[in-house]
Amino acid sequence: MIEMSPEIVTIAMFGVVIAGLFLGHPVALVLGGTAAIFIFLGWGPQGWYLFLGRAFDSTTNNILIAIPLFILMAAFLSQSMISEGLFKAMMYLFGPLNGGVALAVIVMCAIEAASTGIVGASVISMSLLAIPVMLKKGYDKRMACGAVAAGGVLSILIPPSIMLVMMADQAGVSVGKIFAGGFIPGLILSSLFFTYILIITWLRPNMGPALPLEERSAITAKEKVVLLLKNLIPPMALIFGVLGSIWTGVATATEAAGVGCLLAIVLVICYGRFSWKLMKACVWSASRTSCMVMTILFCASIFTGVFLGLGGGQVVTDLIMYFDFLGKYGMFFAMMFIIFILGFLVDWIAIIYITLPIFLPIAVGLGFNKLWFLIMMAINLQTSFMSPPFGYALFYMKATVPQEIKLIDIYYAVIPFIIIQLIGLTICFFFPEVATYLPDRFIK
Repeated sequence: MIEMSPEIVTIAMFGVVIAGLFLGHPVALVLGGTAAIFIFLGWGPQGWYLFLGRAFDSTTNNILIAIPLFILMAAFLSQSMISEGLFKAMMYLFGPLNGGVALAVIVMCAIEAASTGIVGASVISMSLLAIPVMLKKGYDKRMACGAVAAGGVLSILIPPSIMLVMMADQAGVSVGKIFAGGFIPGLILSSLFFTYILIITWLRPNMGPALPLEERSAITAKEKVVLLLKNLIPPMALIFGVLGSIWTGVATATEAAGVGCLLAIVLVICYGRFSWKLMKACVWSASRTSCMVMTILFCASIFTGVFLGLGGGQVVTDLIMYFDFLGKYGMFFAMMFIIFILGFLVDWIAIIYITLPIFLPIAVGLGFNKLWFLIMMAINLQTSFMSPPFGYALFYMKATVPQEIKLIDIYYAVIPFIIIQLIGLTICFFFPEVATYLPDRFIK
């Protein structure tokens, strides 16, 4: 064992994690490996029991069962072909407007977010589906990439969201309440993205031209309505089936996730896409994704245990308390700033597991509403999916966009939308009712 001050532990652990990520190593291995090194340095061989305890807690947590079920639901929906039909209908609906295809992307992603809760599914599907269309129609490539990235990350805030499930588990609050709390802020962000695209393409039409008249006239108004209803009603039924069962108290989040999987399979059958080969592919894809998420979660949990056990939590707490001369709002902004900066450097699951156990007791002690603070933290964390250099959405897009789009183009594309996310965070700060109204009014 080596005697280390908590300050040295804090700097060293984060330094190792950031170095590991910059070198391109997997997030789970970086977090777990860092934890293993500091377990040995701080406690010696007896510290290995922490692995057993954290592994047991992670694998026996009933709330976390909802995560693989929501991932499986997203896998089935991606095979139902709803996205293609709904995107086409939205594209014709907004076609007369400048930026109409990008506007369709935002609306489409908001609906998809309320159906799946998986950022990767939304970003990848819309990258493959919408970006080639926008480039073909003369859109600025940064506008195209920014719209898809911003719309895709709505899946982490609009319920059902696996991030909100993790936060509810860590904070000890009802999943139904935090789902209800994230709903209106998610709609606000969607509206802000929509408004920005509408204004910027009105000022600079070359960034997103309207669909040509002859293309809009190729399909009648009746056909547009039928196409829209045919592809909108099924996902809306799924949304009400999942969220409605949670909010009315009929089912827990885990049970509702199971209901969602069943409804997703029914949609696949109704759209004539079902086959045992497809079933196998969906289960295998969901299993791989679930294993990745749960491994990161498990390793982040171990990292947090070591970090807090060696005094790192007290160092961070003291750092926050340093701003007490600014009052409780000064300390609140210090916490939000730390989360925002960590979003550029560390995986979002690690941020939740490291900061939430430290920040939440401070926030509650300062008199902030627990649910409101969680939603503010969730909105802030949403920026981490688009924050260079480690934003997940950026790498999902780079793997699926046409070759002429470089990673630096994607980095520049998301900057305006990160600013918009911060504007959304500010709105929720000054009007906390947007996060607390639905949970207080409808969830008991």
